[in-house]
Amino acid sequence: MLRVATLLSASLLLGANAHLAAWHKGMYCLNGNTGASDLNSYSIVTPLYQLNFNDWWFHHINGCDNFPPADGDHIDLPAGGTFSVEIGSNRAKTSLSYGGRDMSDWPDGNHYPEDYVLSFNIFTPRYHLIFAAVHAQNRSRAAGTAFAISYQSDIKKVTPDNLVVFTVRYNTPWKRVLVYDVPANMPPCPPGGCICAWGWVPNGCGQPNMYHQPFKCRVSGSKSNTPLAVPKPPVWCEGNPGGCTKGAKQMVYWNQNSGNNVHVSGWDLNGDPKSPAYNSKMGFPDGE
Repeated sequence: MLRVATLLSASLLLGANAHLAAWHKGMYCLNGNTGASDLNSYSIVTPLYQLNFNDWWFHHINGCDNFPPADGDHIDLPAGGTFSVEIGSNRAKTSLSYGGRDMSDWPDGNHYPEDYVLSFNIFTPRYHLIFAAVHAQNRSRAAGTAFAISYQSDIKKVTPDNLVVFTVRYNTPWKRVLVYDVPANMPPCPPGGCICAWGWVPNGCGQPNMYHQPFKCRVSGSKSNTPLAVPKPPVWCEGNPGGCTKGAKQMVYWNQNSGNNVHVSGWDLNGDPKSPAYNSKMGFPDGE
């Protein structure tokens, strides 16, 4: 009975802590989706799976796209520089809540060895919360995350055809603080600013869902007036660099009822089921 109870306890813990989002004052849905100020909000953390386009696009399924950041709050994108966000299972696990009281170096507020590797043991479920959250057995298996930008100020005018991936970070999400590079040739945003999006597609280890999260953003220090190219859907090109989509790419939209732009089947070179992600398998370079 003890073994069964422990298994149930571990499953409940994993289910309650198994999702992540990128947190920043410039995000939509920082306070949740009720209009109240919620220091423990997690509405944006809900993953997106087998939904219609109008529901998963910018997390409309629970109205997160209707709750923009406070006036003046946005992600600053310094051309040729870097910016950071915090990865967390809810707002309380970041510096944006309770003065950072419940945060740690990890997205779920817990503490783990630096060389953490999953080795399942039902009697120590706490050490598997990070596995459930990042959908990876270790850092090298983390699928990769990305930011994209649309040079539209109105979120309702953003489409897959004007939302362009501009930075990718391999082997993430993993730790709480995540730093991205900004290309030096990013043009300035219109006076009303830009709309950015954070995306992530887990590489197995649980439900094959997707994350698509909106932000307000601005490019600073720009020295280019050349607009970004129209993005094309990425394609699976593992082991065949010449077959990758060249130039500007759309984000990965996958495993939804409608609006998918990526289709894969079969097995990757590691012998795992193909899972499109922000890494070299889909032709995304690390960094710029």
